[in-house]
Amino acid sequence: MYAAKEISVFDIIGPNMIGPSSSHTAGALRIARLARNMVKKSIEQVKFILYGSFARTYQGHGTDRALIAGMLGFDTEDYRIKESFVYARAAGLHYIFEIDSKRQDVYPNTVDILITDVDGEETTVTGISIGGGRAVIKKINGVDIDLTGDYYTLVIRHKDLPGVVAGVTNILSIFNINIAFMKLYRENKGTIAYSIIETDQPINADVIDKIEELNSVFNAFLIDKL
Repeated sequence: MYAAKEISVFDIIGPNMIGPSSSHTAGALRIARLARNMVKKSIEQVKFILYGSFARTYQGHGTDRALIAGMLGFDTEDYRIKESFVYARAAGLHYIFEIDSKRQDVYPNTVDILITDVDGEETTVTGISIGGGRAVIKKINGVDIDLTGDYYTLVIRHKDLPGVVAGVTNILSIFNINIAFMKLYRENKGTIAYSIIETDQPINADVIDKIEELNSVFNAFLIDKL
């Protein structure tokens, strides 16, 4: 289960949204938008594997339309959400929905998103919708993480070696970017790691370019505050 935190009445009400504003719609859209931001190139195909209550009610509650809308970059107030399937086809985005009703060891509103870009590179993201339109990304490519999109966020995939984090923070300092939170996740010691850095201000493309010049960095991408 996801750890509880204090929430306000605005969290409970959730964001304005075309259609039902709930964990099944606004939260689902938020998950997909976060996942979309983790892929730099054009997305050719996406597969959604739905669990728990997502699996049981995804069509009736509009979760399917919300997930597609998020992959297209729509926000919660976009009038196109109701017709997101039409817009997906027009954009050449192929999509598949798969139901997993057997697995029980997952949070009730969970979705795995398997994204394939135009070059055939795959990215896998697991997200949960925790109520009030809020969502958390729990895995990237099988690595356990914790990402909400509440801040401007920099995600860096790199080798798990000494000095990488110091190099990244030095670049952020040069660009006068203040770090609000920083977390490090890794597959295994000495293999692949993800640094997730949440900042108080937007990060521009020049920062990404400098970080990707570091020898031990595979790639980096930005997630704008949602």
